[in-house]
Amino acid sequence: MLVSIITPVHNAVLHIEETIESILKQTYENWELILIDDKSSDNGIDILRDYEGKDPRIKVLRNNNNQGAALTRNRGIKAAQGRFIAFLDSDDLWLPEKLEKQLDFMLQNGHAFTYTSYIKFRDQEDVGVMKVPKKVNHRDLLKTCSIGCLTAMYDTEQLGKVYMPIISRRQDFALWLQILKIIPFAYGIQEPLAKYRLRSDSISGNKFKAAGYQWRVYREFEHLNVVEAGYYFLHYSFFGVIKTYFNRKKN
Repeated sequence: MLVSIITPVHNAVLHIEETIESILKQTYENWELILIDDKSSDNGIDILRDYEGKDPRIKVLRNNNNQGAALTRNRGIKAAQGRFIAFLDSDDLWLPEKLEKQLDFMLQNGHAFTYTSYIKFRDQEDVGVMKVPKKVNHRDLLKTCSIGCLTAMYDTEQLGKVYMPIISRRQDFALWLQILKIIPFAYGIQEPLAKYRLRSDSISGNKFKAAGYQWRVYREFEHLNVVEAGYYFLHYSFFGVIKTYFNRKKN
């Protein structure tokens, strides 16, 4: 079974080699890596082309102008040849057995959409584990997003190709919500199989901006009324406080 891995790249020269190497180390080898350079201003495209020349499973696309994460990922999804679509951002990592264990989990159970727990790290030091529930539905996800983009994988044979909504931020969250309107549940592997890099300049690292984008997904994408959006936003805020508390306690 071919797995297509979608990796958008924008000015990621500091980390992209480590990310690609984590894919090359996968115990499951039937994959294609689609790297889409979103008009970077660094020399990262040279690194991408070098890897492409060394391994036929690696394919490099380049946007003529900067299009943002949603359109860039969608270009990768459109080009994908695999039955399974997986995502990995250009500064995150996979553990060696990630694909093998997740694909086995999906095939053995007939799951269309899955995710895994993951490790949070900063400057090569692990700082905590994001443990995920065994399954979530659309309502669960509205309360708190348990699915990290770096761990998500879906089966196009069951779902078709499902694309990122064209919204300014939180496109991955909106995509998961979209999929969970098609199927009743997404299923999680509780073993950590990926590593998420913590960066102070990321959107997810800015709690106030992240909250604003969360609200916009509720109102503009899910079309919830103010009362419904407020109900789920309270849950989102509560779970956010809990996560922050336990992260600080561990550190």
